[in-house]
Amino acid sequence: MTEQEKQQRKEEKRRAREAKRQARAERKRLRDAELDTETTFADMNVEGFSWYNPNLKKQRAQKQDVSRKEYWAMVWGMFRAMLPLLGCILFAALIVFLIAVMWLQ
Repeated sequence: MTEQEKQQRKEEKRRAREAKRQARAERKRLRDAELDTETTFADMNVEGFSWYNPNLKKQRAQKQDVSRKEYWAMVWGMFRAMLPLLGCILFAALIVFLIAVMWLQ
């Protein structure tokens, strides 16, 4: 392998690393662009906290228009999030029931 071929391989590896780095930076930029930083779920301006500012005006939450499809997608997402916990509770209840049945026999 000649010195020129070694240099070409090094250059190709460097270009591949740079392309990966740029792709990663682009994905991060797109992800950050989609991040919603304006929506407030709870007013954290509470008396007693170190960042409490009594001069801030409390803004009422604006009702957001959600389509029927979006609403049901949110409901389904909620159920999917609760499903593992529900499964654990049902499994524990089944175990307790089986232990009780075996004990009472």
